[in-house]
Amino acid sequence: MKKPSLKAPSLKKPSFDKRGKSFDDLGDAAEPVAAKPAGPRPSAAGGPRTGVSLLAAAAVLAAVFGIAELRSPAAPGSLGNAGRTTSAQVERTAVVCPAPLQGVTGNTDLTMFTPAGAAASGGSATLTDVAGQSGAPSDSASAPAAPSGSPSASPSSSAAAASAASAAPGGARLSLSKAGVPATGAAASGDTPPGTAAVATGAYAPGFTVSQTTTVTDARTAGLSGLRCGPSGTDFWFAGASTASSRTDYVNLVNADTAPAVVDVKFFGDKGQIDVDAATGLTVAPGSTQSLRLSSLVKDQVTDLAVEVVARSGRVGAALHAIDEGKGADYVPTAGAPAPTQVLPGLPADAASTRLVVAAPGADDADLKIQVSGKNGWFTPAGHETIHVKAGMIAAVDLGNVTRNEVGALRLSPSDPAHPTPVVAGLRIDRTQNGKSDAAWIANSAPVGKRASIADNRAGASTLYLTSTGDAATVRVTASAGSGGGTPASKEVQIAAGATVSLPAPEPGGLNGVFGLTVETVSGGPVVAARMLAVNTKDVPMFTVQSLTDDHSIVQVPHAAQDPGVLNRP
Repeated sequence: MKKPSLKAPSLKKPSFDKRGKSFDDLGDAAEPVAAKPAGPRPSAAGGPRTGVSLLAAAAVLAAVFGIAELRSPAAPGSLGNAGRTTSAQVERTAVVCPAPLQGVTGNTDLTMFTPAGAAASGGSATLTDVAGQSGAPSDSASAPAAPSGSPSASPSSSAAAASAASAAPGGARLSLSKAGVPATGAAASGDTPPGTAAVATGAYAPGFTVSQTTTVTDARTAGLSGLRCGPSGTDFWFAGASTASSRTDYVNLVNADTAPAVVDVKFFGDKGQIDVDAATGLTVAPGSTQSLRLSSLVKDQVTDLAVEVVARSGRVGAALHAIDEGKGADYVPTAGAPAPTQVLPGLPADAASTRLVVAAPGADDADLKIQVSGKNGWFTPAGHETIHVKAGMIAAVDLGNVTRNEVGALRLSPSDPAHPTPVVAGLRIDRTQNGKSDAAWIANSAPVGKRASIADNRAGASTLYLTSTGDAATVRVTASAGSGGGTPASKEVQIAAGATVSLPAPEPGGLNGVFGLTVETVSGGPVVAARMLAVNTKDVPMFTVQSLTDDHSIVQVPHAAQDPGVLNRP
């Protein structure tokens, strides 16, 4: 007698066209067709259940595919566009500013600015204090406390922090009321003020920037210290720190997030990495600020250092402030990620001296060409043609009046293009007048790209340095309205290939208060830019230099399209 047989049901795989809209008959595809057995039909009580199971599975598939088809996007995507992107403005920008190193008599200005012209509407931009300084580790993690001698050893009282927070509506220290018009105000007073955090959303987010500028007139620590506040991150490099007897340098850490951060601070000298157990596994509690004095961590006096701040968990904002007693003070800016070629813009013509510090953090030595951009293009400074940096170490050299009394920028590039070695670099600049001086530090910088802005520019005090690193270029420089009134002004500037030009920053008509500066690339090759803010105070030629980099206000968003076929894939 011939045995009954069951033929496996056939499932038809659904298909769709390139637009992801026209499907084969989904009912037919999802509904199994079972062949009838040659023998008797199995009983429901105890016969074979294969056909029943397959029918159940098919029903589930039909339901799933039905849902996939019914829940189509409001504007159906195109599978042909998969992998492509479209441009969109950023909707949120957040930065943190370090605790000011201002002593008892200094003062600090905080200035927020967003360029006009955002396509979005609504939103807000506010700056608030992060909790007072604390050197104690979080209770939730085991880590060494900040070393003694650090100003972080004495936490600010919660009452003082609450008082500062209530000084402005909603707890904000500063708020921006209109894009294209900066807002400025004072940081908390005293010698242990907190760091701050700023957040911009909606129309205030694209190009949002915050500047922090501290003025100290005490003879021992006099200087103008400025920086562009940056986003929280996990890795920061600084080239140009020191623990020499005349120096007082601090690393400042701000945790504006809601989770604790565990941080390592690493030090590199001319003999390699310096082991510092007290700077390993530092816990920075949520909403807290820590300041670490370098000389209390690195016991030996080291003239030149590169410092890396690494967050093992969480994120922090990091800054490094340097005071050279009687010679000046400023922030050592973040040097960016290691790269084989680095350009450092913002060399003033009246620089009395310059000192270059280069670190090679990788496993290979670096042999680098030194070039300077002047008014006619790149040239090699006599006597300082190259610099050699051993792997895992730093090298430093005094370059003197390297710009030949012209404005300029410095470029480091591989001596042998076939052997590029990533490096980080920093340059100290000293300006003197009538026996008094101030110091500033600059670092390698990325181009301005489509647009870059900087806040806190003052009448008669701001100078722009523009360097075309490749082909000739044209940029547009725009001065915003003043914080207290004024009419925006702009001008176009042409820069020859490889050349550096300087110009007093254009100022808004009828200026009242401080203003923002925006640099846009109109045509030509990449341009790097820096702004020097110079203010003579008590006969001290105070100055600070900050680079301008692409504000990345436009981001690329990938296209997405429905693809029910993924439900059939293993």
